[in-house]
Amino acid sequence: MTSPTPIASLPPRPDGAPPEIVHVIVETPKGSRNKLDYEPRLGVFALKKEMPAGHVFPFDFGFLPGTLGGDGDPLDVLVLMDDATYPGVLVEARLVGVFEAEQTERDGTRTENDRLVAVAACSRRHADVRTLDDVGRATLDEIEHFFRSYNAETGKRFEVRARTGPARAAAIVDEGVARERDAR
Repeated sequence: MTSPTPIASLPPRPDGAPPEIVHVIVETPKGSRNKLDYEPRLGVFALKKEMPAGHVFPFDFGFLPGTLGGDGDPLDVLVLMDDATYPGVLVEARLVGVFEAEQTERDGTRTENDRLVAVAACSRRHADVRTLDDVGRATLDEIEHFFRSYNAETGKRFEVRARTGPARAAAIVDEGVARERDAR
């Protein structure tokens, strides 16, 4: 067995931070057609797929280290910020909500695959965003459409069951930390 890479061993929250403050590792920057995944065994970001022309990530997309979601991967996070960063960047962010979702694979298997939504702590444009309601309905609808069409392209179905606030998002992080700890 290999030792964990520095990214894989990061805590999901900064020391002493309140429950809504998290560490996000960016995998895929805003505006990219290339879906990247962090490969912890190798310590690199690998190209997972290229999306069709016109289909790009609406905001930086990454994961919370030290967590596991219902799909067995670290919890996914979409980070609202003023401009795109790069794969591997650590972003301190404030949870503002979550798209609680179920993903149906091509073989019919269903898994929980929530999408946390956070705001970069240093964001100027989104500094006043505290909940999903502050993001705006049109933007939320576009984000949901992105995840539905992203999954549909590979024959999967993505269904949002609820859009909930920062307290539920923080609880999902706590569940993900416990799931990861139990998996060790």
